[in-house]
Amino acid sequence: MSRRELQPPPGSETELLRFATLQAGLSARFVRFRSDRRRPYTAVVIPSQSFDPEELAKIDGIAHYEERSLFNLMLLRHPRLKVVFVTSKRLNPLIIDYYLHQMRGVPGEHARARLCLLDCDDASARPLTAKILERPRLLQRIREAIGDPALAHMVVFNSSPLERTLAVQLGIPINGCDPQLTSYGHKTGSRRIFAEAGLDMAPGREGLSDRGELVRALGDLWEEHPETARMVVKLNDSFSGEGNAILDLRPLADVRPGGASSAARRDALRGALPSLRLEAEGLTHAAYLDKFDAMGGICEVWLEGQGKASPSAQVRINPERQVQVVSTHDQVLGGPGGQIFLGARFPAESRYRLAIQGQAREVGRLLAERGVIGRFGVDFLVIPDANGGADRICAVEINLRQGGTTHPFNTLKFLTDGRYDEETGEFFTTQGRARAYFATDNLRAAHYRGILPIDLIDQLVVDGLHFRSDETGVVFHLLGALSEFGKLGCTVIAPTVGEAESRYREVTDLLDRM
Repeated sequence: MSRRELQPPPGSETELLRFATLQAGLSARFVRFRSDRRRPYTAVVIPSQSFDPEELAKIDGIAHYEERSLFNLMLLRHPRLKVVFVTSKRLNPLIIDYYLHQMRGVPGEHARARLCLLDCDDASARPLTAKILERPRLLQRIREAIGDPALAHMVVFNSSPLERTLAVQLGIPINGCDPQLTSYGHKTGSRRIFAEAGLDMAPGREGLSDRGELVRALGDLWEEHPETARMVVKLNDSFSGEGNAILDLRPLADVRPGGASSAARRDALRGALPSLRLEAEGLTHAAYLDKFDAMGGICEVWLEGQGKASPSAQVRINPERQVQVVSTHDQVLGGPGGQIFLGARFPAESRYRLAIQGQAREVGRLLAERGVIGRFGVDFLVIPDANGGADRICAVEINLRQGGTTHPFNTLKFLTDGRYDEETGEFFTTQGRARAYFATDNLRAAHYRGILPIDLIDQLVVDGLHFRSDETGVVFHLLGALSEFGKLGCTVIAPTVGEAESRYREVTDLLDRM
């Protein structure tokens, strides 16, 4: 009987029990390695975007998004640590050289000898983990690269049942959330955690199972808040704002509260669902409402206000259930309703960064009590008071996974060996110098197509914008998507956010000249 035939069926009780046993041993591994980082150990990096393939197919060059996890190569600074990095397609050797060259303290060849790169040779818009599970010989090569499974764990972008199955088949735990707990990061789960934490949030309704419940909830909310001009509808399990849709109530003035019956208002709301302004490109209203029926969601009052900001706080719960706030950011949002994540500034504005940090810590405490580990983000909305009083800070959602701010911050941390200071919400290098950055995954233009990574890096050095010994400069990611799709990402590190944004404009000027 083959090893594959001996594996428990995905989702079976046997698999769940084996996974629980593996996860129970993660804390001891964490403590052992933390006590002596010269111990032999293996980090298996699986940068799978384990989401709905239909959603993945909408993103140009989605397979290259796995490159965002290349900051994990900086783990090779630990002299006995091995990294097994698995991707959909083979990585360009130039891109690997580019990252290893940024690493300080360890000779490049020493690090390279402890790096094992494997791939599926499959760029289809499906989760990487699903591709790995379809390839028993690749699974065996990963096992051989791991060596002793008692001295290894998996690093993942997000945890789904696919990652649980892979962990069991490899015999190693995941340094991340148990897939059975990921509903805490859905829109409904987020609102319930926020309510328990006593955080302010937009008036809304959660736990809606289909469009019928959505219509009733919209009607009830409108009656409770008759001044509301817009509402937002959100799919439970969506990311980057692409599951959101705006409902404009102003065209329905003839059925507003006080002017029509509840039944008439609901009929009008039901008829208005095809007019939802969808954030996701290429999604039809019929498909969106079908998704709502399938996964459920929430609706909320759209909070108005001049000068609104959309910061986030990033939190890590380590395998010992210790909660640590690791960063705050001001998100740069776009799309039809300004809800699509485009980039971020670090750190968040000083007037509210410590407040959102404290609220995110409380969310982390509640999640840790429920057994959650790993990295996650909490998004907020900050609305300035029109009379100059205190800002209103509303919790928006929990992203129970790595996100668009994970790789920029870890790039900064690994490049500088610096630290995040929770007292000030700032980052300092080992020399005590403050560092900030502007980061994006959405640096793109049609005329970038055809630019080769080697030519971009060469021009970056010529212009003096590369990451330098003064611990400032530009670090690119998604380089593999540049020539074919005309898109890439970057993290621009400088002493202040303003200087980082100024250098970012120099980067766009550089690309436009090429």
